[in-house]
Amino acid sequence: MHKIIQNTENKNSIQGIDRRQFVKITGIAALGISSMGVSSMGFSEIKANGVSIIIDPADLIASAPPSKWAVKELEKSLTLKGIDVHKYEQLNQSEANDICIVVAGLNSSVAQGLLKTEKTTIPAVSEALGLVPINSEGKQILLACGYDERGVIYSLLELADRVHFSTQPLDSLNIQKAIIERPANAIRSLNRLFVSDIEDKPWYNDKEMWPQYLTMLTTQRFNRFNLSFGIGYDWLQNVTDGYFLFAYPFLLSVPGYNVRVPQLPDAERDNNLEMLKFISDQTAARGIEFQLGIWMHGYEWLRSPNPNYTIEGLTPETQAPYCRDAVRELLKACPSISGITFRIHAEAGVSEGSYDFWRTVFKGVATCGRKVNIDMHAKGIDQTMIDKALETGLTVTASPKYWAEHMGMPYQQADIRPQEIPPKQDKVITDMVSNNVSTTLSSGSRKFMRYGYGDLLKKDRRYGVLYRIWPGTQRLLLWGDPVTAAAHAKAFSFCGSDGVELMEPLSFKGRRGSGIAGDRCGYVDASLKPRWDWEKYLYTLRVFGRKMYNPDATSDIWQRYLKNQFGAGAEATELALGNATRILPIVLTAHGTSAGNNTYWPEMYTNQPIVVSDDDDYSFLYDTPDPKIFGNVTPMDPQLFIGINDFVKELLKGQCNGKYTPIEYAQWIEDYANEAGKNLIQAEAQAKEKNGPEFRRMAIDVSIQIGLGRFFGAKFRAGVLYAIYEQSNDREALEEALKAYRRAIKYWSELADTAKSVYMPDITIGREVWLRGHWLDRLPAMAEDLSNMNKKLDVYSGNSTLSENIIKEAIKKAMGKPVRNIVSCKHTPPNTFVAGQPLDVEFIFDKTPLSAVLYYRHVNQAERYQKMDLNWKGKNAKASIPGDYTDSPYSIGYYLEVRNSLDSATIYPGFNSNQANQPYFIVHNN
Repeated sequence: MHKIIQNTENKNSIQGIDRRQFVKITGIAALGISSMGVSSMGFSEIKANGVSIIIDPADLIASAPPSKWAVKELEKSLTLKGIDVHKYEQLNQSEANDICIVVAGLNSSVAQGLLKTEKTTIPAVSEALGLVPINSEGKQILLACGYDERGVIYSLLELADRVHFSTQPLDSLNIQKAIIERPANAIRSLNRLFVSDIEDKPWYNDKEMWPQYLTMLTTQRFNRFNLSFGIGYDWLQNVTDGYFLFAYPFLLSVPGYNVRVPQLPDAERDNNLEMLKFISDQTAARGIEFQLGIWMHGYEWLRSPNPNYTIEGLTPETQAPYCRDAVRELLKACPSISGITFRIHAEAGVSEGSYDFWRTVFKGVATCGRKVNIDMHAKGIDQTMIDKALETGLTVTASPKYWAEHMGMPYQQADIRPQEIPPKQDKVITDMVSNNVSTTLSSGSRKFMRYGYGDLLKKDRRYGVLYRIWPGTQRLLLWGDPVTAAAHAKAFSFCGSDGVELMEPLSFKGRRGSGIAGDRCGYVDASLKPRWDWEKYLYTLRVFGRKMYNPDATSDIWQRYLKNQFGAGAEATELALGNATRILPIVLTAHGTSAGNNTYWPEMYTNQPIVVSDDDDYSFLYDTPDPKIFGNVTPMDPQLFIGINDFVKELLKGQCNGKYTPIEYAQWIEDYANEAGKNLIQAEAQAKEKNGPEFRRMAIDVSIQIGLGRFFGAKFRAGVLYAIYEQSNDREALEEALKAYRRAIKYWSELADTAKSVYMPDITIGREVWLRGHWLDRLPAMAEDLSNMNKKLDVYSGNSTLSENIIKEAIKKAMGKPVRNIVSCKHTPPNTFVAGQPLDVEFIFDKTPLSAVLYYRHVNQAERYQKMDLNWKGKNAKASIPGDYTDSPYSIGYYLEVRNSLDSATIYPGFNSNQANQPYFIVHNN
């Protein structure tokens, strides 16, 4: 039984306040505790038998329907644990030995009085919460308080979660110290995509699944859910699966138009709308915003001889009016929809620059009878498009991609790649021929908006900015790391941004008509299949969601889940998953084979050759520089990282520019793989239920990620060694490249063998061979590339073109453990700067370096970095960014390149030891 402490202090005193004064200042007499003393210390033990939940019906926040729903969730958790639950309006009605949970809105007199007595405050900001323990004359009172309905919901669901995972559920409510939290990100959204008739209809129509799924999201403090249609294809050609592709006629018949899907029965269309209403209503009932994604507004499939569904009844003249009226009717039919996400560039089936079309569609949203958010996918967006949306008077959001169409390291990339810099106007590319739409903006003057925040982060902007994480890096394997999740959370509020939307795991499964009936998680081993696909990722979503709300969230939140699953192996499991999770984002950041998720899938990597071969066709790697070989790949952040061939050029010249090198990031991922391996061994030794599906799923996926880390680490080193050979004609470098490549392929073969009996032989994300299959399928291309490298050794002739010492030192560095000099420097960034006035920065070094250069740029990816030398006075160095540069609506980012010798340079501040920080400084425009 639960232990409670008896008050031994003066019962006429409440922390120095007369009890009548307490009643006066708290207004708690209405709850029936006016005669009680309140204290936090000095209690003897009594037993608690149950829980009384107290809600004042006059408290509009606590008694609102979403709050009442959360109370029922807490009641359910307690009841399932065999605990008696009583619900009252006044505290004096509660059972004598019950723990009393007082549910209250922050501005209620009850909450204000209790908080004042406890000398505790809760921030007066949306979604802030408090769980405040108060012990009174042997009665334990727990204030579950929120600034608004969501704050109350989160406080109650936190208690329900504690009870659910505790073997001593009443003890789990014995909170010793007040918990006060506020959101770090205003929007924390999860995006579920309908892209496959075969794979997605079952979950869409599952009325049993949705309440549990949405309750899970609310518990993990996601405050927005986006259900997206029309993203199964980027371009309307070669369409085979048209279900929900142009969504409106799949949901409703719009009066005044004869637009229909001839292959779709009216009853199925009506059921689709009923389900959308059900899902959106269930979402709103939990206090979550429901966002509907309508990604396609084209209606004619091109070069598509065998589609399963088509659209009839539209013409170019009626397209815009129909879409306007359809979105209006849809919003009226589903009143719980609170926002619409539109893709507004050419892949939506509408030529870029079609401002009149979008103004017409926006009018449909604006005239639905309530305020609805307009969220525009930011690729190709410009101020004119934003202004068209703002004309509606609705709230407007622009949602750029975070790390292109992938998940990178946990910071906002310092710069975009050269491939994203706009071309000269006479080189603008359009897709008029192949897709009947123009890409003048996204391929032309606004190309810098394709894969990042671009120029959106202006001061005093009238629109919100929300980052969207696309599913290119990792789609299938389990992940979750509290350390990097906290750093990501901070990056999502970058320069006043609003937050993040994560395309959930398994996004794009079965895309482009590649759906396969059966297990959506891709398991061939039936014993590993969860009932619902998202249950595999409960840990992923727990860590990510709670850290997005509070980057400082404590480990008990995810450890209670892991301990329930794995017992004594919980801590080792957390570390194994954490270390494994860091591997692929580093690979993506440092080695950006393609920004497109349709081309680059590091998790199930399609081998890119190290050796040039006339037999290879890698033209699908549209944004890898020619020749499209491994060593030519550009980092996704070229400002802070250097690619293989460029690194070797510097290495053989005895130079260094301070950027993070292939040897360094190879070492990072090798170290994480090794640590994850040690953690996994420990987890396997300590965990309970090691043969259960939860542990096996985790262990298998961590093992595969360990293999990926070792593979990429060895291949990066092989690439460097081969580049040394190519640039010096040195035989030893070629021999060592072969050894490293053989190691890499061995690691891949091992991880593929691990996955062989676990995952289906054909896991499909798309039709193309690089978007489907199995890890085993990738081995032949690796073997062929290794053979081509070996042929270079067979025909080797000549001598090295560089000195033996230079080559040996380069090979040694390529094979060894890199050492980066640490800058010992003190620097405090200015809080703000005044536009038009110089921005002065000062650095104090413990030891004067050979040189230091300041790199700086507006927080505007349309621009390139500027640089200037520091002015020195002893160990102190200063720089002044001129006033004509600060005369801008953008914040300024900067960092130092510090050089100790010609071949030794580093970046300040750079990354910390676990690469989980922002590696540059930001100063905001005052």
